[in-house]
Amino acid sequence: MVDLFRSITNSVLMWARPNVTYALRKKQPLVWLLALLIGVGTSLAAIAFRELIGAVQWTWLGTMSEQVASAARVLPWYTVVFVPALGGLLVGLFLHYTQPQKRPLGVADVIEAKHTPETSLRFWPGIGSALVSATSLGFGASTGREGPVVHLGATIAASISRLFKLPRSSNRVLLACGVAGAVSASFNAPIAGVLFAHEVILGHYALSAFSAIVIASGAATIISRLYFGDAVAFTIPDYQITSFFEFPAFALLGLVCALVAVLFQYALIGTDYVARTIQAPTWLRPAVGGLAVGIIAVWFPQVLGVGYQATDLALRNQLPLDLMMTLIFLKTAATAICLASRFGGGIFSPSLYVGAMTGGAFGLIAASAFPEMASSEGLYAILGMGAVAAAVIGAPLSTTMIVFELTGGYTLSIALLLTVSIATGISIAVHGRSYFYWQLESRGLAIADGPHSQLMRSVRVNEFMERLPPDLDERPDPLEEGAPRLLTSDTMERALRVFDEHGLDEVPVVRAAAVSQTVGYARQVDALRHFNEALIDASIEEHK
Repeated sequence: MVDLFRSITNSVLMWARPNVTYALRKKQPLVWLLALLIGVGTSLAAIAFRELIGAVQWTWLGTMSEQVASAARVLPWYTVVFVPALGGLLVGLFLHYTQPQKRPLGVADVIEAKHTPETSLRFWPGIGSALVSATSLGFGASTGREGPVVHLGATIAASISRLFKLPRSSNRVLLACGVAGAVSASFNAPIAGVLFAHEVILGHYALSAFSAIVIASGAATIISRLYFGDAVAFTIPDYQITSFFEFPAFALLGLVCALVAVLFQYALIGTDYVARTIQAPTWLRPAVGGLAVGIIAVWFPQVLGVGYQATDLALRNQLPLDLMMTLIFLKTAATAICLASRFGGGIFSPSLYVGAMTGGAFGLIAASAFPEMASSEGLYAILGMGAVAAAVIGAPLSTTMIVFELTGGYTLSIALLLTVSIATGISIAVHGRSYFYWQLESRGLAIADGPHSQLMRSVRVNEFMERLPPDLDERPDPLEEGAPRLLTSDTMERALRVFDEHGLDEVPVVRAAAVSQTVGYARQVDALRHFNEALIDASIEEHK
């Protein structure tokens, strides 16, 4: 009996030891503890961000609530026109004098930091970007508050993780923890926060990352609910699907939402391109954008700010058809102008807004055509907001869950999944990428090409080169002009090209500051070995 017990114990230990060793090597207990800290810190930052928006908004609207359109409607026209322009001037001056990149930061910067280790989310620029976005939204910029909060949460996570010597994979998990905490605190949506961090930031689902992300998301949600309460963002009636014969209409709505999402993205991209071709100082751009949005808001104040008031009215069947059709175009235009002029803010709330108007308008048309079969336009507004938002940000699962947790409309799951899947599929087929990935490609970072392409561009020669001993008595002869060489900062992609173009197995490596003095050698076989090991590590991280 003793021998049997010993045999079972040894078998269990042999099976468990490598797994425990792997967990300890990745410092998972420390990662879980830091995830808790990040969740709390991110939630407090999200609360402060929302309160700052309300404080700025109060200075000219007299309210800190979401009732922005109602408050602006009773103001003199010149206040509505010129206050956003004044806010834009403040934003422009802040960007010009304090932000290194002369623009606010957002979700795309977090994705870039995850994929490129040399890109760090620095603390003070991150805080400055949050201040820019809060000021922008407070003065009526027609953008969303979730993107800036995601970047703020990721900045806090990156700053905490830099204090500890963690593996790169653990740093990426903590980055996702900051994002999950930000989404959870912003939307009161813990499940959506977990899914968003996996789907958008990590780009994969891994059990080794799941626990830490859930810890951060849960902690952030608890803190947020203690402060704001446990209420959903949009209180809607108890909608029900009238008939299963409506599902062709839901599929058609998915097609319409795909068209709207594609046009929404092209409007953002096209306006940004036009703005880049215009020569104007950084400090002036947001002021001009604020003036343009203010002029629109004189007649349609619903375009100001995040737009939750108008979205809520669409969900509760309280907007007429002509107004919803008009707001689809005006909100798209206002958001494109704000982002192109470098106001701070994100695209998620505007895409929810545009989607709700699209779905609401579609529902009214369907009800007039088939009154005995069509459900309420409010139900179609819920489906539309999920479909457009999912297609724009390229995150169908997390967007579906966000809509569920924002509205409590879980009974609509089949219809929502249908419209979201159709809209996302068609949008990707036409546009080829999400808006975040387009932003990264405009910076020369093609993440959509796959992990192998990204590794080619992120791995540097100094990671696999063989260095010369620092105390070498006789340095190699200086390289002749035109001789093949690599810089320590060159990418693996360039190194492999140099090996191939010159038919060499070994190339001298120099520093950029002394391009003629050899500091080591790069060998083709070492480069390929390093590349294969990096691919294997990436695969293990995605599946373990």
